[in-house]
Amino acid sequence: MFLGEFAHTLDVKGRLTIPARFRTELDAGLVITRGFQDCLAAYPQGEWLRLATRVAQMPSTSQETMAYSRLLFGGAAEVALDTAGRILIPGFLRDYAGIEDQAILVGVNTHFEIWEPTKWQKVMEQNQENLDAILATMASMGL
Repeated sequence: MFLGEFAHTLDVKGRLTIPARFRTELDAGLVITRGFQDCLAAYPQGEWLRLATRVAQMPSTSQETMAYSRLLFGGAAEVALDTAGRILIPGFLRDYAGIEDQAILVGVNTHFEIWEPTKWQKVMEQNQENLDAILATMASMGL
């Protein structure tokens, strides 16, 4: 399970240190893809395969399935931790998320997100402003 929020610096090659508590879940490698709201989503291999299986079971002729598949798989890259616990984030993904030299890693249960710090701050502010509506929606879903 991925929990917590961590600020890290990318080196000049685009390598990002992964928090030690996240690394134990990533022995088999991970997949990074375009996330929603201009962030990156990083999935351990097992969780990525579960997600890919679920997407493969969706109607392949659905416009939404095709669009989601293109977003999810077309922007994906398999990466591995180096001996220093870093991953190399491909340039096209750094560009997509607007990540240059700083990043915020956010655990979201089954995977983690990688954010440009200013964008993360704006999302957190929006979430706080909309907290009552978010809580009402969660309650209507049974949480």
